[in-house]
Amino acid sequence: MSAFAYSHSDQDLVNQPVGYWSSAAGAAVVNHIRTMLAEMGLTQPQWWTLSQLVQAPEGRSRDEVVAVLKGYLEVGEGVLSHNIDALHDRGLITEGPAGVIALTDEGQALQARVADRQKAVRAEIHEGITDEDYVRTLKVLQRMIHNVGGSAWHH
Repeated sequence: MSAFAYSHSDQDLVNQPVGYWSSAAGAAVVNHIRTMLAEMGLTQPQWWTLSQLVQAPEGRSRDEVVAVLKGYLEVGEGVLSHNIDALHDRGLITEGPAGVIALTDEGQALQARVADRQKAVRAEIHEGITDEDYVRTLKVLQRMIHNVGGSAWHH
């Protein structure tokens, strides 16, 4: 990657709107991740579903997976159900009569390949950022969310 140069002085940044910068950062990062996932043949909700199921080899109920994921980027239940159906249609997950979904061997292999690629993408996103700066940034954002009465969560 090329060297990064800050476009504003510290004094200029003090007066910059956090809403703009947090939104711009979120959009850029999510776009980067979604591009990688598309190259691997997945949507982001499909990736989230595979990642939930890899943690439960015996499977999880469809309703439980949807309940956990429906707040992620506010995709909602309909989008998640559609993407779970698409994973099933591709043979990446199975679904039992009780609504328990589980990874197939092919689904498990794809999840592992994408998880490896995700590690490289995370390294790209975090290039030049210390763990301390990253944690500090998240704490500042969490505090701002709290200050305005908002709510946010992530597993």
